[in-house]
Amino acid sequence: MGSPDDGKQQTLTLIRGLPGSGKSTMATALAAQTGAKHFEADQFMVDRAGKYRFDARKLRDAHQHCETACDEALGTGNSVIVANTFTQIWEMQAYLDMADRHGVALQVIECHGQFDNIHDVPVDKIKAMQDRWEALPAKYR
Repeated sequence: MGSPDDGKQQTLTLIRGLPGSGKSTMATALAAQTGAKHFEADQFMVDRAGKYRFDARKLRDAHQHCETACDEALGTGNSVIVANTFTQIWEMQAYLDMADRHGVALQVIECHGQFDNIHDVPVDKIKAMQDRWEALPAKYR
């Protein structure tokens, strides 16, 4: 991973997992280690004071912003890491298509840790996400 002229292969890494599984921590560490751009829909829920404020009405826009930022970064030759819950495969489809369109290597990482979730997602919401979790198709493992 890296910039276009450092000789490393450009990649798109998707990190999926339930809230509190370690997605953001892993993405932050990988981005620091590799120089890849790091995006999450949650980044677009942070107010001007830096406080996370979930607003379900903004969720579609947050995901659209995340997709657009990823597409733009790939288009300028950057490697990208996207960390979102991605509980169902269709939620990754725009990114899977981007990897194909930009001709970049795709990596999907699943996080299964059990840490305190930093956004205070209620237990019943996490359970609902767990109930609709889809296994990653073999071609992406």
